Amino acid sequence: MKRFAPVLVLGCVLASSVSLAQEPTSYGRGQGWSALAADTVGEGNTVFSGQAGWPGLSLAVLRGVLPNVDLGGRFTFNYGQEGLVEIVEPGLKFQGSSRLKLLQLEKVALAATFQPGLLFYFHEGDTQVGLTLPVGLVVGVPVGSTLMVNVGVDVPFHVYFGEGGGAVVPVLVGGGLEYFFDRNLAVTAHVRMGPSLVPGAGKGLGGEEAYFTLETLLGVAVKF
Repeated sequence: MKRFAPVLVLGCVLASSVSLAQEPTSYGRGQGWSALAADTVGEGNTVFSGQAGWPGLSLAVLRGVLPNVDLGGRFTFNYGQEGLVEIVEPGLKFQGSSRLKLLQLEKVALAATFQPGLLFYFHEGDTQVGLTLPVGLVVGVPVGSTLMVNVGVDVPFHVYFGEGGGAVVPVLVGGGLEYFFDRNLAVTAHVRMGPSLVPGAGKGLGGEEAYFTLETLLGVAVKF
């Protein structure tokens, strides 16, 4: 019996190794979903998220309608007008939300986002109404199983109606983090910054004026 003991031990080790190799793992792929990055939430899954900071507060929901497509909506209360650091005014936004994963490599994913909707800002008794048509590209890079890093570029184009209205073209770049406490709960951080161009408002190159724009938000996301 003693002669077979090393053989039995070796056999157990090999069997354990094969079992571990075949067991699916999320290491290197985060938790397989994301609220901010490029991984969609998964077909049939729903993610609720909230964020707070500058320029305001938002609540959002995303539903996985296809493996690579999310649809949902977002409600936002802002106290900084569209992230412009020089303008502190209250406003509301009501938006649809969509995310399409364009590319999935072993440890990197790329997605496009589109969040059309209406916006309302309130200034000295007047209401400024507009249409917002934000588009963006985001790259997600998982770091182990608990951390998802993202970098992206957003163009939250919007236009105001009526007298004194017109188009505004922000071009924002930045990054974000999602830390997963478990498979269904994450805390999030989001930072974007850049110029908001107002065509025809200035005398610079192209006749536009630029205003510094900042988004810096912390939040939480829950998957059901």
